[in-house]
Amino acid sequence: MVETERLQIIPLKPAELECYLRAGGEFEKLFNLRDTGRTVSEDVRERVKQIILPKLRKMKGKDYLFSTFWIVVERNSSAIVAELGFKGVPDKDGAVEIGYGTMPSQRGKGIMTEAVGGMIQWAKTREEIDFIYGETNMNNLASIRVLEKNKFESFDLQQNMKWWRIKTSEL
Repeated sequence: MVETERLQIIPLKPAELECYLRAGGEFEKLFNLRDTGRTVSEDVRERVKQIILPKLRKMKGKDYLFSTFWIVVERNSSAIVAELGFKGVPDKDGAVEIGYGTMPSQRGKGIMTEAVGGMIQWAKTREEIDFIYGETNMNNLASIRVLEKNKFESFDLQQNMKWWRIKTSEL
């Protein structure tokens, strides 16, 4: 678990991720969280069931931390306010890519900026991570601001996607 001033960021083990995908309040009850009526799109549910969960079940030790969902819980409300995670184990150069999303009702509150900052601090403690990459649509100003506020530097543009990176050892 990663903790920041307002947030708890919790990585989900495979069985917890399965429960999370069902939505309907079961996961919230299991973790003693407030049920906000959270839903999971069918596209996401199927992608996770078909691709991510089988991969997670084959991983050894703590490798699942780099491929699972990390839920972001706001301490004051005990509600899930966002999700984030890495898109696989660090590569040979020590790089991981981060992905994230904030629940629509929670946008504009600095939650994701704080959560990504917490994950950067966590990554600094992992010797296998030297870089964190992020990819944003060049029109997604909110996502761009999250990375800028966390000192990511833009380094490439491919079609309408902007690539960012931060070197954890230099922080």
